[in-house]
Amino acid sequence: MGIHHWKKIWVGSAGNMVEWFDWFVYASFATYFAGAFFPSGNPTAQLMNTAGIFAVGFFMRPVGGWLLGRVGDRRGRKAALTLTVTLMSASAVLIAVAPTYAVAGYGGALVLLVARLLQGLSVGGEYAASATYLTEATDPRRRGFASSFQYVSMTVGQIIGLGLQIILQRTLSDSALHSYGWRIPFVVGALGAAVVFYLRRTMLESEVYDEDASAAEERGTLRALWRYRREAFLVIALTMGGTVAYYTYTTYLTKYLSNSAGLSKDTATLVSFTALIVFAGLQPLAGALSDRIGRRPLLITFAVGSTVLTVPIMTLLRHAGGYWPALGLSLLALVIVTGYTSINACVKAELFPTSVRSLGVALPYALANALFGGTAEYIALWFKRAGIESGFFWYVAGCAAVSLVVYVTMRETKDLDLTGTRGASGVGESSVTTAS
Repeated sequence: MGIHHWKKIWVGSAGNMVEWFDWFVYASFATYFAGAFFPSGNPTAQLMNTAGIFAVGFFMRPVGGWLLGRVGDRRGRKAALTLTVTLMSASAVLIAVAPTYAVAGYGGALVLLVARLLQGLSVGGEYAASATYLTEATDPRRRGFASSFQYVSMTVGQIIGLGLQIILQRTLSDSALHSYGWRIPFVVGALGAAVVFYLRRTMLESEVYDEDASAAEERGTLRALWRYRREAFLVIALTMGGTVAYYTYTTYLTKYLSNSAGLSKDTATLVSFTALIVFAGLQPLAGALSDRIGRRPLLITFAVGSTVLTVPIMTLLRHAGGYWPALGLSLLALVIVTGYTSINACVKAELFPTSVRSLGVALPYALANALFGGTAEYIALWFKRAGIESGFFWYVAGCAAVSLVVYVTMRETKDLDLTGTRGASGVGESSVTTAS
C-alpha cells in the first residue's frame, strides 16, 4: 500500500476521530453534567434524562444518513465528509456554551437537545461517507485492513475523550468538574473539528467514485436504493447485534462499572481507557485477517461469542470489585466485539454499487443504530431502575443471536468488485443466500 493510499486513509480517519470524540464525549462526561441540566433528585433518573437525549441524537441519524448519503453519492465522498465535520463542530460549540438549569431552567436542556440533533445528523452521514471512502480508497485485496481504521479512529476518539477525562479528574476537584470542567472537552472537540475541516478541504477524492459512469440523476436517490432493498435490509439485520454489543461495552461500560459494580468513577474510567487502547490495536489485525479468510468467519465468531458469553461477562463484571478483574472481563468482551467492528464498514460498502453506495450504507445503518445502538444505554438504565438489570444482558445476547442467523446465511463479500455497474450482488439478486 503506497503513500498515496495511506494519505487518504489518514485524512479520512482523522476526521472520523474528531467526529467520534465529540459524539462519545457526551456519554463519557454525562455523569458530571447530568445534574446541570435537570433538577436534583435520583442520580439514575438524571442519567436516564441525559441518556434519553443521547438516544434522540441517534434518531436523527437516519435523516443524516439520507441527506448526507445523497450528498456523498451525488457530490462525492469528500463533499460529504467536509459537511459532516462542519455540523459536528457547531454542535460541540453549542454544548460548550449551553446554560445550566439554574440559569435558564429547561432552556439549557433544549440547547443540549438541539446540539445532539445536529450531532446525530452529522454522524448519520459520517459513518457511511467514511466507510465508503476507506473501502474505495485502497487495494481491493486489503479492503478489510483499510476499512478497519474506521473503528480505530472511532476508538481513538473515545480514548482521547477518556484520557482527557482522566486528566481533568486528577487536576480538578469533583465539584469543579460538575460545575464547569465538563465543558472543556467540548471546546477541545470544536477546535479539533476546525483543524479537520481544513484537512478534508484538501483531501483527494476516491478513484472508484471518480471512475463511476452512472447517470447523475440516479446517483444517491431513494429510487436507486430501492433496487437494492434486500441489501439494505441485510445491513439493518447484520448491524443489530453488533451495534448493541459495541455501545454496551464502550459508552455504557463506564457507567455500569460505576453505578452497578461499585467501582469509583476514576477506576471505571481507567478500565475503559485501558481496554479501548487494546481494542483499537486489534482492529487492523482482524481486518487483515478478514482479507485472508473472508468476512463471514469473523462475523460468525462475534455473534456466537456475544450470544453465549454476554450474560456471564456482564454478571461477573457486576461483581468484579477491582481494576484488574474488570479490565480482564472488559477485554474479553471487546475481543469478541472486534469480529464485528473491524470489518462491518467494508462488508456494508461491498454490498452496493458506487452510485448508491454511500446512501446504501448510511440510511439502513442509521436506522439500525436508531433502533438498537442509540437506545442500548437507555434500555440498560431502564432495566436497572426496574430492579431487573440482568434483563438487559439477555437483551444484548438476543440481538446477537438474531444477527448470527444473518451471518450464517449471507454470502461472502471480500472478493466482490466495487467497480462493477451491477453492484455486489446484482440488481434484484438477494445478498442473503445460503453460503456455499
